[in-house]
Formats: sequence, C-alpha cells, structure tokens
Amino acid sequence: MRLTMRRLRLKTVWLIVLPFMWFAVPTPRLIGIGACLAVIGLWIRGWSAGTIHKDQEVTTTGPYAFTRNPLYLGSAFIGFGVSLAGGHWVWPLLFLTFYAVVYSRTMRGEVSHLTELFPDTYGEYAANVPFFFPRLRPWRGGPDTDSARGGFRWAQYRRNKEWEASLGVLAAFLFLGAKAVFGL
Repeated sequence: MRLTMRRLRLKTVWLIVLPFMWFAVPTPRLIGIGACLAVIGLWIRGWSAGTIHKDQEVTTTGPYAFTRNPLYLGSAFIGFGVSLAGGHWVWPLLFLTFYAVVYSRTMRGEVSHLTELFPDTYGEYAANVPFFFPRLRPWRGGPDTDSARGGFRWAQYRRNKEWEASLGVLAAFLFLGAKAVFGL
C-alpha cells in the first residue's frame, strides 16, 4: 500500500489524538468555545464538500470564491476548537504545529496537482483567490461561474462523505464532555 500524503496525515494525527484523549482536562467553558469553533469549521467544510467536484474542474464558486482551500480552513477551525477544548495551552500549540507542517505541504501538493490538471484555468484562479486566508468579497471569475454544477448540492456533500467529519467532531465533544463531567 502506497503511503500518500493523505494517509500519512490521517495516521500521524493519532500521535496527537491518543495523548490528547488521555491528558485533556476540559472545562465546560472551553468545551463551549471549542464547540463553537468546530461548528464553524464543520459549516465551512460542509459547504465546501457540497460544492467541489474533485479532479473534474477548478471549482470557483461557493467557498472557493473566497479561498482556494476552504476544506482545510474548515479543518483548521475544527482542530483548533477541539484542541482548545482540551483545557491546556499545549494542545492548541501542538495542533497548530502539526497543521502548519502537514497541511501546508498538502496544500502545496494540491497546487501542483491542479496546475497540472487544469493548466489553462487554475493559474487565473490562483492569481485572484488567496491560498488560505479568505478574501472579504467573493471572486466572480472562473470557468464554472455559470456551470450547472456550480453551487452547493446535498448529493455532492454525501458523495464526498463529509458527514464523517460531523460524526468525528460529535464523538470528540461527547468524549470531552464526559471527561469534564465524570472526571474520566
């Protein structure tokens, strides 16, 4: 089995998750703040997953009109929210370090991949839409602006299995809540 960046990312995160689960000291206040951040992240990821058509076109509508990497922006909100709810400054620091190292490489790899797949359209998109931090106003150019596939679709959300992220976040906060209430 070939070790892709995605597999590496999903496997190495457990190096943080397992100690986090053991040593987290969540409080109701931090769980509340973290849950709010995570819900924002889930919303961004859900909107993104329901809009993108991976490897079929350069998606430039919806959240992709604000940032080229809304899925990863959503993941940043989720990860930061969960780590903050862990109750100690070390968890957000570890998350941000992990995120910066792993996801910056992942995003740069996707730039190469999309440039290769869509040499005529990705360059214009990249020149107008920021890499990570969103624009304040959406970019209105691009090839799929008038596309029948442009915009959010529940079927696309399900096809991209984004509901799995919601289950993971729910499980994390249920665990943290139980740990806070029962002192597990």
